[in-house]
Amino acid sequence: MKKIAHHELGQTTIIYYENPQGGCEWVLVPSEKVDHVELPQRLKFDSLIQVKLVGDDFPKGFVTGSTMRNSETVRKLTFDSQTVKVTLDGMVRINTFLQDQQGNVYEHILRGHGDANVFETFVRFENQTEMNQTLEMLSTFSLSNLSPFNSRNQAGNLLITRYRSKWSFEGRKEQQPIEEYQLEPSWKPSGVGLEKFGQVGSMPVRNYFPTAVITDVAENVSWGVRLAHPGSWQGEFYRLDEDLCFSGGLADRDYGGWTKTVAPGETYTTPSAYLTVCIGNEEDCGNQFNDFFSEQVSHNAHETEEAMSVMFNEFCTTWGNPSETSVTEAISILKEHQMDYYIIDCGWYADAVKGWEKNMGDWVPNPKHFPNGVKPVIEKIREAGMVPGIWFEIETVGRDATAFSLVDHLLKKDGFPITIGDRRFWDMNDPWVIDYLAEKVIGFLKEIKAGYLKIDYNDNFGMGCDGTESFGEENRKQLMGTHRFFEQIRSELPELIIENCSSGGHRLEPSTMMRTDLSSFSDAHESLSIPIIGANMHQLIPPRQNLMWAVLRKEDSIERIYYSMTANFLGRLCLSGDITELSSKQWEAIDSGVTFYREVCHLIKHGASYRFGTAVLSYRDPTGEQAVIRYSHDGREALLVVHGFERAGTIDIPLRNRYEIVDRYGAPVALIQTNEGVSCRFTNDFQGAVYYLKKK
Repeated sequence: MKKIAHHELGQTTIIYYENPQGGCEWVLVPSEKVDHVELPQRLKFDSLIQVKLVGDDFPKGFVTGSTMRNSETVRKLTFDSQTVKVTLDGMVRINTFLQDQQGNVYEHILRGHGDANVFETFVRFENQTEMNQTLEMLSTFSLSNLSPFNSRNQAGNLLITRYRSKWSFEGRKEQQPIEEYQLEPSWKPSGVGLEKFGQVGSMPVRNYFPTAVITDVAENVSWGVRLAHPGSWQGEFYRLDEDLCFSGGLADRDYGGWTKTVAPGETYTTPSAYLTVCIGNEEDCGNQFNDFFSEQVSHNAHETEEAMSVMFNEFCTTWGNPSETSVTEAISILKEHQMDYYIIDCGWYADAVKGWEKNMGDWVPNPKHFPNGVKPVIEKIREAGMVPGIWFEIETVGRDATAFSLVDHLLKKDGFPITIGDRRFWDMNDPWVIDYLAEKVIGFLKEIKAGYLKIDYNDNFGMGCDGTESFGEENRKQLMGTHRFFEQIRSELPELIIENCSSGGHRLEPSTMMRTDLSSFSDAHESLSIPIIGANMHQLIPPRQNLMWAVLRKEDSIERIYYSMTANFLGRLCLSGDITELSSKQWEAIDSGVTFYREVCHLIKHGASYRFGTAVLSYRDPTGEQAVIRYSHDGREALLVVHGFERAGTIDIPLRNRYEIVDRYGAPVALIQTNEGVSCRFTNDFQGAVYYLKKK
């Protein structure tokens, strides 16, 4: 292949090639490994743009109906030109232009600061013909030459890491050699090996997180991708010969019912993905991503968020039945215990007779529970020294609400309102809806002077809805409408702190998280799996945005309180539960945990995380042990969070340096210095402890 360009961007080198058929592909490698590049032996070449136009031939290789990669559209692509621009603040933008035989232009964009080692990429299609062009697949990214260090990949050398997810069991790591997915060449490269995954609907972290990592074990190099899209998406691992490829973006016509017709002179731009390559494994990729996204959050962070404020959310206290009385009783206790935020969760709008679960959408305070309205309660929270927050589920309406019957303004499929259980969905591109929500949500927040907004989203409208375009494109447009409303809230209430929640963790993807301050990680609440899921998140979202739960019950032993509290040192500390019924001894254990959290939260905010212990098989009935060590970037400090489950024994944790224990919190777990690090021995089942370490 002919080299087009060679760019060194910080610790990453990007090389572009023109392949013999006239197309273009690329290689991303750590700069210190660039001399090791030895491209695979191949019979075909792969494009950095993967696209399929209606009317063009489908790909061969027994894959029609499964993938549209390497269709006739791709085979027609030829390299045109490349431009590179560097802004005054050091932002690099590389635009690579390709054309097809009809005259359509495909612009591949890569941009980022070299020192971040994380790069945003997306594709823009421009119809320069005189006829409508209909896309049925257009990927955001396509990586090939995996791994570029091997002319012939050795069995077991390439690993794929993905992260499975379901409600209250988010982020379970799945790692396999590519051979387990039949991604190795057959005796003759006639049949494609394909592993396609993703989700269809409006909950992007259903089934899988939209992220994956490919690791070359021998070279100790990993490539990571995080797709930034709130709707239907797909990823495709593809291999015909020695070249492993990975592409993804919007779920295509076969997978997500997506087509897009682009008129002459018009353009279409894909969602973004973020790419990184690093020396190390999937944890190193996760840390590199999290550093990058932490910086994006901190640019606009509020003072209380920069301080990693501690919060109380009353959901697991009243279970959807907050009232002026319950809030008043709670704040009389909490104002003595260092809380920074108080969030009134769902149910404040409940119907006095029918209750709260099916009444979202009208947003009228419950006159029985809030006889004086919500504003006086918000004022009481402020007077107690806490930032007051409130819950909304903005995009849906419940069966018991008047809004449920406003079908002209709700999403429909085949002419019928999309009804999931007891919920329907506003059309977020309907100007009437936006005006209504601006009054009911933004106007209400202004009136009561709330300082914190929890945005929930508790069902999935599926592939798409009726409209002028395909179901898949209407899916995307609906969710872009949601994002625009988030931005409208931010614009009109710039000091508001916004939490992203979707039945816990169904929206933990970059495009939504960058529009909010922090995110609920799960609805696991008080389950035994809290520390397991919390540790999972360290490879997937910045810990500073990872809102945990410490649900405290009056019957909890001190060790159970330690177990719940120490799990929250894996992210943001949020209390709930039987606050008004706890004993002084229980509060003593909680208060010491809050004090210790404030001492070490700078390590949660910035650092690099590594996990130890045998993978937990059952989240419902966990056994074994787990440790997460989080190092400061200079290595001088570390935070060690350990948890023992049923039949817990001893876990060895290697450390980068020799450290001394400065402070600790939690159960009486024995921590013993060893030549390699420390050894942690649990004395009972379900114990948790945290250690603050400093370099000797």
